[in-house]
Amino acid sequence: MRIFLAILLTLAAINASAYTIKSIKYNGMVHISESVALRMLNFDIGDTIDDKIIDESIKTYYKQGYFEDAWAEVKDGELTFYFKEKPLISQIELKGWKEGDTEVKDAIIQIKRGSLYDEKKLEAAKKRIIEAINQDAKIDSVVEIEKELLENGSYKVTFVVNEGEEIIIENLQYSGLSGLESDDWDDLIANKERDFMGWFWGRNDGKMRLNDLAYDPLRIRDLYMQHGYLDSEVDAPFVKVNFDNYTADMSYQIEEGNVYTISAITINQAKHVVDDELIKELIKLEIGEPFNVKTFREDSERIKTLIADKSYAFVQVVPDLKKDKENRTVEVVFKVMPGERVKIRNVIISGNSRTLDRVVRRELYLGPGDMYSLTDLTDSRSALGRLGFFDANTIEEKRVDNNTMDLIVKVTEAPTGNIQLGGGYGSYGGLLVSVAVDDRNIWGSGINVGVKAERSSLTSNYSFNISNPRLNDSDFSGNFSIYTSDYEYNDYTTISNGFTTGLGHRFTRYISGYIGYGYSSNSYEFDDTNTTLDTYFFEDYAKSSITVSVKYDDTDDYYLPRKGISASQSFEVSGLGGDAEFFKSRTTFSAYKGLASWFGFDVIARYKARINYVKENGYLPVAERFYMGGIGSVRGYESYSLSPTIVNTDVNATEDRRVGGELTASNSFELSFPLVPKAKMRMVTFVDYGYIGASGNELESSSGTTTPYIANNITRGGYGVGLEWFSPVGPIQLMFSQPLGEEEDDKTAVFEFTMGQRF
Repeated sequence: MRIFLAILLTLAAINASAYTIKSIKYNGMVHISESVALRMLNFDIGDTIDDKIIDESIKTYYKQGYFEDAWAEVKDGELTFYFKEKPLISQIELKGWKEGDTEVKDAIIQIKRGSLYDEKKLEAAKKRIIEAINQDAKIDSVVEIEKELLENGSYKVTFVVNEGEEIIIENLQYSGLSGLESDDWDDLIANKERDFMGWFWGRNDGKMRLNDLAYDPLRIRDLYMQHGYLDSEVDAPFVKVNFDNYTADMSYQIEEGNVYTISAITINQAKHVVDDELIKELIKLEIGEPFNVKTFREDSERIKTLIADKSYAFVQVVPDLKKDKENRTVEVVFKVMPGERVKIRNVIISGNSRTLDRVVRRELYLGPGDMYSLTDLTDSRSALGRLGFFDANTIEEKRVDNNTMDLIVKVTEAPTGNIQLGGGYGSYGGLLVSVAVDDRNIWGSGINVGVKAERSSLTSNYSFNISNPRLNDSDFSGNFSIYTSDYEYNDYTTISNGFTTGLGHRFTRYISGYIGYGYSSNSYEFDDTNTTLDTYFFEDYAKSSITVSVKYDDTDDYYLPRKGISASQSFEVSGLGGDAEFFKSRTTFSAYKGLASWFGFDVIARYKARINYVKENGYLPVAERFYMGGIGSVRGYESYSLSPTIVNTDVNATEDRRVGGELTASNSFELSFPLVPKAKMRMVTFVDYGYIGASGNELESSSGTTTPYIANNITRGGYGVGLEWFSPVGPIQLMFSQPLGEEEDDKTAVFEFTMGQRF
């Protein structure tokens, strides 16, 4: 009887906490829809549940992170969940540091307006602010978080920053040096002793970079490894800070050890892929020479590329150094683990909101079904960069399994349709302005269409052009242009009207060719007051010519290359009808080298050379000769102002007449530095040097009359600084120049600008 009674009481207790659910309602829930909330429950209407199941459901909702509190009630089978949602953050301010800098809010605070109020996220943002200030060599920074509840129930959050003080390294000592000197790694480490006049540009200010303290010893040891010191040890620096004046003394304890020479180089392939001899041909380390860890890394990368080009996408090259301490030698072992061959399953294009997918795909050297190649992948990135359609591009390798991967191509569209401006100011010609409406990627098709109008007190130039670099997505290209122009000189004006058309073909990834035809009608107009001008040098003529050219370009970007070479050679033959008969050659060469690994920031070195030559085969008009000066040849002088001349027979003339040269050669060396990276603004320094001259001493007209040249050979130089800016309407260059080797009557130009051109 007692057992039966206990069972009845137990059943009654269970029944008292069990509910048959007839309906489910939600009160105060905003961020989760009712349909989603219902799917999160592990029961349905009509089920019988207990308090434990309800508690588990409440915990499930609470874990979503949207609520300050959550509870539930059951009444007559109606289950109601109640929520108190977290308030929103409607305003975010930063005081005392980087005020008004929206990029800092996005990159460091990482909390946007409309986000839910979350104490943990605020504390994380506080830590990020302090870490960012530490990178500016400041310690003891304090960040307080002030919150204000607004009338609409949201919060205004203010990060109040009290910046700490900068620590200046007054003394930096090293112990244990014998083989290397501290000057050897001075450019590598971030924390250095303050130089005399450290505040001056180019001098070391001595500011302590706290985040780099742990990495500087590794940088020093790496340099030792580059000189063969495999046993070197560099302890963490001992820092003694004087908080009265925020100065510090630092010291390093270094044990150099011995220099190891290479006794043998061994290749160990886990699976034979290529002959060991092919791998050894790539290795720059040499037996009998001191070990160099930098060369070792480069050798490993070359081996990795060789194997990866055989479709072994997941290849690993693992180093193994077998040291013989007694003989101070080391056997270098390259362990090559190729893995499995990998095929491309799919190529996914993203970020191209304007450019058509096919325009992107036709530049890729890897497609669905292709076997993986690391070189093809690298070349694809560079090909996308050379288009000039994108601010940035990446190709991610998404592993599907050991034998398959997807390629995710991510691009960021750049403005390709813009209004281009160009011009300059000179002591002779005054202000020159050109305006062009141009779209290099019209409607995202990759087709270039442009209309240009140039006007100044001396020139007028109007043109229309259209070109397609990939006709029907093939390796052929085509172009057509029509133009009219006039250039006013002292006492005459040249007028030209013409058109050009041509067909190109891309032979390899880097080499393309072109053949084109051009026709122009050229005439001269003279001042009414002119009575002494030798007009037979300025006879009207028609030109009909064919141009053949070849171009090599393996650069990695259209506007701002950081590596690669661009070179071209063209030949023009005129005389297929028309009056002008000549042969013309144009040669260009440009080399780009990023120096970030040397300087620690984005420095780019550029060398540009141009050589032009023309030979008369019957009649060479003055307008077809070459002139030098300005952007593209020698800055510091007005455009086209440098030229051989003839004696002016006008007794009232103040200068001899420019008639162009037959040979020009110019060189430019530039260094480009980041100035305001956030604004995509850079500074460039440059030195130009050029030559222009004529092969003979006399100029002959079509009538056979000759006139002697003077100043046949002219050499000039220029130097200066400039601003390179990727503005919202396109790349802009502002050049401030000074001439070198200036002579009397030279026409100099201290300022020029252009827009839309390659840097």
